[in-house]
Amino acid sequence: MWAPCEARRNIPPMALGPFHVADRIKHATGIKGIALLMRHGETAWNREGRVMGESPVELDEHGRAQVELAVPFARAIKPDLIVTSPLIRARQSAEIISRGIGAVAVIEDAGLEEVHYGDWQGKVYDDLIDDQAYLEYQRAPLETQTPGGESIIEVQKRGVETVRRVMKEREGQRVLFVSHGDIIRTVLAHYLGMELSHFRRIRVDNATFSAIDIIGDFAEVKFLNLLADPARAFVPPFTPRKRKPE
Repeated sequence: MWAPCEARRNIPPMALGPFHVADRIKHATGIKGIALLMRHGETAWNREGRVMGESPVELDEHGRAQVELAVPFARAIKPDLIVTSPLIRARQSAEIISRGIGAVAVIEDAGLEEVHYGDWQGKVYDDLIDDQAYLEYQRAPLETQTPGGESIIEVQKRGVETVRRVMKEREGQRVLFVSHGDIIRTVLAHYLGMELSHFRRIRVDNATFSAIDIIGDFAEVKFLNLLADPARAFVPPFTPRKRKPE
């Protein structure tokens, strides 16, 4: 177990992190602005653990209620623009937020679409657990593509490029990007300076917010996975069905 050495015990605590951030802000050049990331509200497929991919799955009543509950927080963070994945569940979430905070403009960008899952689209966990391609993707998502789809490296590339392009066009503004779980995880991993192989360690629940202050080639993550109902973060996203004995 780590413990401070004797010589350090009498040194007053000092947080130097803010000094570093202030210095980067002072000398930064390039893109500046706040990127706000929101995952769409829940769908029936989320609760089933069914792979949605590009399927036109709409928010259900429960998912709409989640997004409505997030409106007061969205109003407080005051986005200047909402950019959404064109998939219907994301578009519906963006429109609920827009109406709730005062008709902020909503535009679509295909770079924010869900991972292209190819042949896995529509399947549930039990369909995939013995699929060798799925097991390989789970083991090495950076090197492996989904069948007929893309690798997580490709996912991160298009997600980060979309955020950077929009933030460059909207210099100094707060932009809310409404997207999907793995897109948001990979974008956050990039701005955290975190190895992409660990992207699944970042929890991204439905109808949650994260924020990144982009300062040139530096970024400060303001918050992660902020929920209007925090207890939900401790609930498994879905429960795999018990497999019948063979």
